[in-house]
Amino acid sequence: MPITKPIKTILYATDLGTQTRPVFRQAISFARAFQAKIIMLHVIAPLGSTGRAILSLYLPDKNITDVEHDSLEQVAEKMRERLDKYCQEEDDILSDRNEVIDKIAVSAGNPPDVIKHYAEKHNVDLIIMGTHASNKPSHILLGSTARTLTQHSKTPVLLVPNS
Repeated sequence: MPITKPIKTILYATDLGTQTRPVFRQAISFARAFQAKIIMLHVIAPLGSTGRAILSLYLPDKNITDVEHDSLEQVAEKMRERLDKYCQEEDDILSDRNEVIDKIAVSAGNPPDVIKHYAEKHNVDLIIMGTHASNKPSHILLGSTARTLTQHSKTPVLLVPNS
């Protein structure tokens, strides 16, 4: 029988959609129950060659890599702002936020691959994420990222309904 290791680090993978609060509440609840830390991760899909070509037409004097880097920084700032707003609205989270939230990270790439590799690289004990991106129809059982992670991740994945 495999040995279950204690949960000390939780990766909360978020798409920053409008229906992510139940998922975040679950992550907070688990972090408190296990005295674990949360890493919040948002993954941005890469531009691809068509997107890069279009950007270079409209921004000929800009380095596209710099534009992508600036975009990641803007998303990270948006995540910090949303976390601040959420903590202000949820008084019970505000009191111990610094003890629960360890890091906010933004990365570019294919979401399931990035989440899986991030969890492995940072020795994450549990991945918590929603069952769907907020814009997916609710009749689909699982979103593509959730489905792929549950099939390929070596790290346990907890899916929380968010639709």
